[in-house]
Amino acid sequence: MRIHEMSLLPDARGELLCYLFATEAATYALTSDWRVDFIMISCRSWLSRNWLSLQWLDRVCLGQLVLQIARRDLRGVGIALKRADVQGLFTSDMKLNPASTVVQQMLQVCRHALQEHRFGWGWQ
Repeated sequence: MRIHEMSLLPDARGELLCYLFATEAATYALTSDWRVDFIMISCRSWLSRNWLSLQWLDRVCLGQLVLQIARRDLRGVGIALKRADVQGLFTSDMKLNPASTVVQQMLQVCRHALQEHRFGWGWQ
């Protein structure tokens, strides 16, 4: 199959942002450090798994948005992620776990963040 570069549909944008938010929150819970490099790796992984791609600048801007909402909103919406909670965020094949109430909360935060931010990016 061929990877397509295209604007992501709203549901895909929310899912990608939530996936990155969850991986960054999990990383922070495990290491007590915000890791921009891990956001970029996770972004490429999600895009590849979904046969999509984004320009590098769009991925960098998306990473900055993830850090912004993670630092600002993680505790503000009552998400206090502990090491023991990390595994529940993902399925065995590293997709978001839709049954997780924390993932559901994160998805709401991400959808709200996408509505707040208007960018001229190819993914928005």
